[in-house]
Amino acid sequence: MNKLIIAAALAGAGTSKEANPSVPYHADEIAEQVVACAKAGAAAVHIHVREDSGWPTMDTDKFTAAFEAIKKATEAAGVDVVVNLTTSGASGIVPNELRLAHLKKLRPEMCSFDAGTMNWNNGGVFVNAPDFLEQLSATVVAEDIKPEIEIFDNGMIGNSLYYINKYHIPTPCHFQFVLGVGGGADGTVRNLNFLREMLPEGSTWSVTGIGKTHLPMLLTALAMGADGVRVGLEDNLYLSRGVKATNVQLVERAAAIAKLCGREIATAEEARAIWGIKRHALAEYTPA
Repeated sequence: MNKLIIAAALAGAGTSKEANPSVPYHADEIAEQVVACAKAGAAAVHIHVREDSGWPTMDTDKFTAAFEAIKKATEAAGVDVVVNLTTSGASGIVPNELRLAHLKKLRPEMCSFDAGTMNWNNGGVFVNAPDFLEQLSATVVAEDIKPEIEIFDNGMIGNSLYYINKYHIPTPCHFQFVLGVGGGADGTVRNLNFLREMLPEGSTWSVTGIGKTHLPMLLTALAMGADGVRVGLEDNLYLSRGVKATNVQLVERAAAIAKLCGREIATAEEARAIWGIKRHALAEYTPA
C-alpha cells in the first residue's frame, strides 16, 4: 500500500493567537514548529506569514525570513521537509505581482494553487481571478515549482484543468481537497468521493476538513486510500471539544491513526518521489 504523506498547515491567514495561542506568527516560531512537525511525521509544511500584529501578509521579506529560518532550523535539527509556500495569504488585498514575488525569489518546491474565487464563509471573497491564475500558471512552469492545486468546490477542478492544459503544467498533478469551508463543498464522504472521481487518472490527492469536519475527513481519506492528509491549525484549532490543539499534536494524531490503518508514513524524500519533485529547494537556496 502507498505510503501516506502528512502535510502540516501551520497557521493560515485567518487563525489567531487569540483563538489558539499556538498559532505561529513570527519566523522563529514557524521554524520551531516546522522542525517539531517534521519529527512527528510531517513530510511537508504549508506556510503562511504574518505581520507582527498577526495580520496576514504576502510581504516577500516575511516569506524570506520564514524560509531562511526553516532552512537553518531543519539543518541544525537534521530533519527534512518539503516547504509549500502559499500564494493566497492576503488574496484580494495585494496585487498579483506581490502574491508571486516570493515564488520567483525563493523557488520553493511547492506552492498553493487555489483554483478559483469563492465567497468565504459568508464573510468575504476569496479572490483568485483569471488574470492571477494565468500569471501563477506561468510562474510555476518557469520556476519549476510543483503546484498544490487546492480544490474547495467541484467547479475548481475544471478551472485547474484549463490552466494545466493551457500552460502545460507537468502532470500528474497533485490536488488538495479543502472541504467544509462555508461557500464551498461540505466535508462529507459523498462530496469527497464525487470530487476524487473527477480527477485525471494518475493524479495524487490529499484531503483536509475545516473545523468539525477535520477528523471525519482524515478518517475518510484513509478509508479511501488517499495519497495524503493535511492537518494543522490553519484548518482546525481543537484536538477535541474544548481542548485546543498544537500543530505537533495534530500531526502526531494523524500519524497514529494512519498506522492503525496499516499506512506507513512517508518521509520528505518519499513525498518528493510520489509528487514528482526532483529538486530540494531548501538545500539549494543560498541566503543573499
